[in-house]
Amino acid sequence: MPPNTVRLAGGIVTGEGVVGVGIAIFYVISALVGNHDKGISYYGTAAWFGVLFGGVLAAGVTLLMGKRGGRGVAIITQVLLAPFAFSLLGQSHQLAWGILIVLAIVPAFVLLVHPRTSEWMNRPYAHRADPDAGRSDDSDDPDD
Repeated sequence: MPPNTVRLAGGIVTGEGVVGVGIAIFYVISALVGNHDKGISYYGTAAWFGVLFGGVLAAGVTLLMGKRGGRGVAIITQVLLAPFAFSLLGQSHQLAWGILIVLAIVPAFVLLVHPRTSEWMNRPYAHRADPDAGRSDDSDDPDD
């Protein structure tokens, strides 16, 4: 059974994925109804958001289900969203959106790197960390 840190992080990351896929759907619908602004490809932007945040959504659902996959994608997502959030807080002057993103990425990152999460993620590999594993007692190793 995974610790609560994994499931909470999975919930946040799933939410991020849903928002990203929702943006992709918004761009497709905008293109279908005839919005064509210069300098933007609605279908290309939708594909970009769909692919990237589809992966984020899958990672979040994986963590939410208590499985070990998805943590790497989730951590990288938080790291990549940080500069975006801080640009909203600074140069773009969109404080509400910037604060909202920061309020998602900081707890998600902390939960993803929390010691309980790390210990749970590493549990299947614990036998590899034992330096005496697989050693016989009659070893000629002078370091014994």
